[in-house]
Amino acid sequence: MAKSLVSFTIIFAMMFLPLLSNAISQCNGPCRTPDDCEGELICINGICNDDPEVGSHTCTGGGGGGGGGGGGGGSCHSSGTLRCHGKPYPLYSCSPPVTSSTYAKLTNNDFSEGGEGGDPSECDGKYHDNSVPIVALSTGWYNGGSRCGHMIKITAQNGRSVMAKVVDECDSMHGCDSEHADEPPCDNDIVDGSDAVWSALGLDKDIGVVGVTWSMA
Repeated sequence: MAKSLVSFTIIFAMMFLPLLSNAISQCNGPCRTPDDCEGELICINGICNDDPEVGSHTCTGGGGGGGGGGGGGGSCHSSGTLRCHGKPYPLYSCSPPVTSSTYAKLTNNDFSEGGEGGDPSECDGKYHDNSVPIVALSTGWYNGGSRCGHMIKITAQNGRSVMAKVVDECDSMHGCDSEHADEPPCDNDIVDGSDAVWSALGLDKDIGVVGVTWSMA
């Protein structure tokens, strides 16, 4: 009887496991290859998320803290659309709620004068050295500058963390002009980090977008 039960368990597992490997994940679901994600999503650091090459915004339209992103209930809905380089980009004045482990997409920004980051930082009107761990936050999380000068803790999926200072806004309401280096509006869940942030996390900035978590320090 015991042998029969073991045999049945093994056969059941062999039949069921392929189904798991072929499962298609939605936003923030687990993945191993780009084919593991549904629709216009791509596997970024083990998580299904919007494909920056396609410009999809499936994962960024969902829940968030209303009007300023400091936390709380409600939904974060797009407040309009801006066409940039022939593609439509949703505009957001809000971001997902800030928790002790807030999911975000880490991108790379050049905060130096003459770099690709555009105008000086919003917090102090100055340019900054990219060898210092600093960040810009999406408009909702930036919250009108209330987080300027504050430190946040960013944690990568490899377990490494870094403390970084908020110096700028990653504008989710405007873009495609000289002030924003002709770049489209930011998604509403972006932590835009300097080279030092990527280096401290042991990440390759050439990847472009990596899923991380962050919290106020």
